[in-house]
Amino acid sequence: MYENKEPRIYMANLEEIMSGEATDIYFKRTKEVLEKAGLTDVKVRMEVHLYGKPPEGRDWAVYAGLEEAIALLKDKPFTLYSVPEGTIFTRKMPLMIVEGKYLDFVLLEAPLLGLLRFSSSIATKAASLKKVIGDKLLLFFGIRALHPAVFPAADRAAYIGGADSISGVLSEKYLGLKPQGTMPHALILVFGDQKEAWKWFAKVYEGKINLVALTDTLDDERKEALMAAQLLGDKLWGIRLDTPASRRGNMRDIVEEIRWTLDLNGFKHVKIIVSGGLDESSIANLRDIVDGFGVGTSIAMAPSVDLSMDIVEIDRGKGWEPYTKRGKLPGAKKVYSCKPLEYYIKYWNDNELPNCINKEDKPINLMKKYIDNGKLVETLPSLNEIRKYVLSQLPYTT
Repeated sequence: MYENKEPRIYMANLEEIMSGEATDIYFKRTKEVLEKAGLTDVKVRMEVHLYGKPPEGRDWAVYAGLEEAIALLKDKPFTLYSVPEGTIFTRKMPLMIVEGKYLDFVLLEAPLLGLLRFSSSIATKAASLKKVIGDKLLLFFGIRALHPAVFPAADRAAYIGGADSISGVLSEKYLGLKPQGTMPHALILVFGDQKEAWKWFAKVYEGKINLVALTDTLDDERKEALMAAQLLGDKLWGIRLDTPASRRGNMRDIVEEIRWTLDLNGFKHVKIIVSGGLDESSIANLRDIVDGFGVGTSIAMAPSVDLSMDIVEIDRGKGWEPYTKRGKLPGAKKVYSCKPLEYYIKYWNDNELPNCINKEDKPINLMKKYIDNGKLVETLPSLNEIRKYVLSQLPYTT
């Protein structure tokens, strides 16, 4: 029995994840029962899909986490088909098919779904916010809301969903994304003087990053914004407002007051970034007068995109048979796209092409083979390509 003798950080290591040790107990017991019963060679086709509703009243979600899912299943005896990572999908649409012996897969279902749900949830919320923000900046500041083991994965998913920048230091190492950020209130409090903190920050980082001064720590926001602009002049790229809710009042009035004051004093170049407890409605109320939004917890702790995975075909040695539990559509499926969110689902062996609403559009089968008996057979897109794919579909969402 485990004895907690020393403090530790509780996280599964990579070997435990890849081997299937990081799983639910009922999957482990299922494996043991099937081995005892001699049902070791039964093959299945398992489908990932969303049968519940997408979160927060949307009728769409963003599919993310595919690369990590491929990493989990590669070099194992599986064949994997999937729609491309970054596809904006709808309810009951097939997203992934995994083919192989169920005994080989049973311990991997939990980590596979965990990878896909985690990333899809964060990417979906980021995309929802980016749709509202439009061409203004979306800055993801949310990793502190999560277990540090998943910081790079969270930054990756937020960036895929449309965040223009991320803040995690490790994301440069793992993702090739240069982290962006401003300064915390703690920096100013340690100095005990806003001007000294801003001056030293500029001395260290001028010419290396866009200098953004936090202007709501010790005094009125308008006063601090003007102080920072007068102190740093052309060096100052922007100011950030993170006024706590207990002191905030009407945020639009505060921003308008600051914008007017900066412009009046010759600081039209200074941009305004707002952060702290933002959602779609508060962003919509500010987007015409704000240059960017720092969003943390609402993306990091996004409502779950409740993906599930079910056997849809089974082969007990006599060929593939459509077979699933109640409430799910039996049979492996593929999905054709005529344009974003115009999808047609077909049975796996049905080769008749659907008719697009616009006759000039050509249906494309989104279900590609990525792994063939453990071997990677499809080139994976770059992170920027996935992000551009998501953003190209957003105008079609409601």
